[in-house]
Amino acid sequence: MPSVGVNEIKVDAIEKVTGKSKYVDDLHFSGQLHCKVVFSRVARGKIESIDTSEALRIDGVVDVITVDDVPGNNMTHIIYDDYPLFADGEVKFAGQIVAVVLGETPESADMGRDAVSITYEEEKPVLTIQEGIAPGAPLIYSGDNIFKRYRIVKGDFKKAFEEADIIIENEYYTGYQEHAYIETQGMMAVPGHDGSMIVYGAMQCPFYVHDMVSKVLNLPASKVRIVQTVTGGAFGGKEDVPSLVASVAAVAAYKTGRPCKLMLHRNEDIISTSKRHPAWMKYRTAADKEGNILGIDVDFYMDAGAYATLSPVVLWRGTVHALGPYRCENVRVRTYAVATNKVPCGAFRGFGSPQIIFASEAQMDILAEKVGKDPFEIRKQNALNLGEETITGQKLNQSFGLHKVMDEAFEKSGWAEKRPMWGFEHGEGDIRKGIGVSSIFYGVGLGAGGKNMAKAGAFVQIYGDGSLSFAVGTTDMGQGMRTVLSQIASDEMGIPIEEIYCQSTDTSRIPDSGPTVASRATTMSGNAIIDACTQIKERMAVMAARILEAKPDELEFEDGKVFVRRIPDIFILFKDLAKRCAMEKVHMTAQGWFDTPFVSYNEENGQGWAYFVYAYACNVAEITIDLKTGEITVDRITAAHDVGKAINPQLVEGQIEGGSLQGMGYGVMEDILHDEKGRIVNTGLSTYIIPSIIDAPEMVPIIVEEEFPEGPYGAKGFGEQPLMGVAPAIACAVAHATGAHPDRTPMIPERILEWIEKKGG
Repeated sequence: MPSVGVNEIKVDAIEKVTGKSKYVDDLHFSGQLHCKVVFSRVARGKIESIDTSEALRIDGVVDVITVDDVPGNNMTHIIYDDYPLFADGEVKFAGQIVAVVLGETPESADMGRDAVSITYEEEKPVLTIQEGIAPGAPLIYSGDNIFKRYRIVKGDFKKAFEEADIIIENEYYTGYQEHAYIETQGMMAVPGHDGSMIVYGAMQCPFYVHDMVSKVLNLPASKVRIVQTVTGGAFGGKEDVPSLVASVAAVAAYKTGRPCKLMLHRNEDIISTSKRHPAWMKYRTAADKEGNILGIDVDFYMDAGAYATLSPVVLWRGTVHALGPYRCENVRVRTYAVATNKVPCGAFRGFGSPQIIFASEAQMDILAEKVGKDPFEIRKQNALNLGEETITGQKLNQSFGLHKVMDEAFEKSGWAEKRPMWGFEHGEGDIRKGIGVSSIFYGVGLGAGGKNMAKAGAFVQIYGDGSLSFAVGTTDMGQGMRTVLSQIASDEMGIPIEEIYCQSTDTSRIPDSGPTVASRATTMSGNAIIDACTQIKERMAVMAARILEAKPDELEFEDGKVFVRRIPDIFILFKDLAKRCAMEKVHMTAQGWFDTPFVSYNEENGQGWAYFVYAYACNVAEITIDLKTGEITVDRITAAHDVGKAINPQLVEGQIEGGSLQGMGYGVMEDILHDEKGRIVNTGLSTYIIPSIIDAPEMVPIIVEEEFPEGPYGAKGFGEQPLMGVAPAIACAVAHATGAHPDRTPMIPERILEWIEKKGG
């Protein structure tokens, strides 16, 4: 029986729910030390002195590591070389690593950390985008505090605005979002007797970590090995940060010659690790009197924090998605990643697109209001069709499910019945109900902005008993990659999923496969596994053909058998074939490889084939709101997603439900707050509020399958997109219920009351 398309139980489910899984904090090595980081409490300043004498007097404190102890390059390389591993003479944000204390126990390391004394010459920090780009602003980066800028220019946007019947101009703001993964950042570094280094830890991108540890320790890459342990959630937050955490632990292990563990507590994790970028957007839309979009003019600023990390590529994705899945021939988009003296921002599920989608979808709702049309109707009217071009000039020519997801969401949500009955004009007392919609598209994979990393490898081995193991360079963070890839291997070799084992991701087993980001694991690693399995099947088929007296190209591998096509009664059991191949030394291992199809991008005008394929989604949010208090209850989310092919439908639905809840949190409650000195003040999950099960609305996940011919069994990535359109849909529902259009996230009660008051409600 085929496994693809079946609700197979997650291959790691039992070990996780029974507590058998080994996370990094479960690892213990003889003689290990515990690391505690000394973080800067100053957002901007010069380091005048670091006094470690009191710390070193504490019983159990072994050493204190600073920049002077780094044997190699002290610089963190993600995209730019601008982020020191240890602060070197200055600090640029509160939460930057200054030193690390090594203790025999966590308690002694804690006491040692508290005893380290650092004096600073404090300087006034830059804390907002507007301060960062102001003339004469203190320089954090280069000559203008801009890490990266992009633009898209298409058609004649000036003429479009001159000829427009309607011009909609607004500013929008979106806030931070903390990943709030269950497991905080952690690494264990173990030095070898031969000068090598093994690092175990929670991560998304082991090859990023491998590269940095090698350079920080000044070791040949061949002497560094990175092993991913079971990882308790990531959502993008374990893409860039683990390189720092691993390198700190590795420097400590290198200097002391002992295993060193570094686990961040929640408050340490929140103050020091990457977040979703806050954004400021100035958005102008030109349309004719029928509501057809004629032109857009967008300025999009992202608060990158003190160092660039992944901001240039996060900004690029936001740039490409500036209009969403709508047609427009006249475009000017200008985007900027701005440096400030706050925690560096990086990858977060959606990767730069949720911010701009919030603005673009709000503009669509206002346009519908201006021309007196239903919000769904205005979106359908402007939606791209198969064969039409995005704002980057890319023609959409395959796996196009946009209109299907819109139709499904419209029908399953009951939009036609609810929209006329609800809204500001309908209801009793202070309670109103609203319903809102958003439509999105999502470029799968790294796209042209990361094509140098867009490859993936897989190693597959068949054993003499007919079982199969494989290793890939992408990682499972809880999203179910091990299960989905096992299903692909199962169908490709025609053997039960129970006979398949996915090994831990290990840089010594597999070539650099790029990062596990951008919803690329299923597509990239799945295709690499198929490539490896194809090579092995070709060799095994030669043996099977001899046994079955057939030609190799006449054989099928299916249901644990190898049989002659069209004559299924002539077969050999796969187990027996594997045993025979092993006895006769047939090579039953292979490395598979996959590189993405053609992509391109011209930075001068923003035109090009930005992504090799897009996924599509439509979200409908239903809310209840108290006009007196501004409190929102999200009652129901209908989420339709085109995923190409659902390898495991149950896991797809789980992604939709989890991502939708995360998107709801982003929209209505989650935010990071700073004091006047640039320090994060809500450093725990009691003050940084995320949705609980009590807050969870009814979820209606809808799977649409428009198969992608170049994906494994038609699949295309979609893991990020369940979050992206939820906050905009809620905002549109708030507008329906109150008559006031939200212009920022999170949509907390105080802001809703302000919007209602401005509207005259």
